[in-house]
Amino acid sequence: MWTPFYWFIGVISWPVMLIFRLRAHGREHVPPGGIVLASNHVSNFDPWALGFPLWPHRRLRWMAKSELFKPVLKTILRRGGAFQVRRGRNDRVAIETAIELARGGDVVVMFPEGTRRQKGLRKRRRPEAHSGAARIAITAGVPLVPAAIVGTDRLSRLGPLRVIYGTPIQTEDLDGHDHGTAAQIATDRLMARIAELESELRSR
Repeated sequence: MWTPFYWFIGVISWPVMLIFRLRAHGREHVPPGGIVLASNHVSNFDPWALGFPLWPHRRLRWMAKSELFKPVLKTILRRGGAFQVRRGRNDRVAIETAIELARGGDVVVMFPEGTRRQKGLRKRRRPEAHSGAARIAITAGVPLVPAAIVGTDRLSRLGPLRVIYGTPIQTEDLDGHDHGTAAQIATDRLMARIAELESELRSR
């Protein structure tokens, strides 16, 4: 469901994205209807960069840590598409909300790495991935779409920002596995594809 505030954010973002030289690739890979869109995570601005190339046709819904939902800010977050999650806990309400939104046709954004990368983390080791994005997509019965972003951690340099969307991760062959195993296999495929997309962006 659209909100006037979400539309407003898209309108005012247009000239801003020109300044940051946003380039988006692979929008044709994002299928219609509900999906889980999973990306690497380098900045709090990642949902903004991921969402703008799909605006105004699609609205992103994304989890935000409960600490951000303070007076005034929580109203902005909710109208901007965010819903609350309590990090470090098995927040069933947030998971069920994400499943419901995806089934309802929304784009649910997930960051399998769980939190923003620290500087140098990408070079030292592969970030630990959580299986929540895959679990939600499989449970909701919607495509799991990989994406990658570069540049949102360097906004003070005025970009460039780069976003790429990949083809949905194959999950149809996982029906014979229990839910946990299927989610883990899908997550391994997802993270490998996100890494490939990120490398592709950095080589452009």
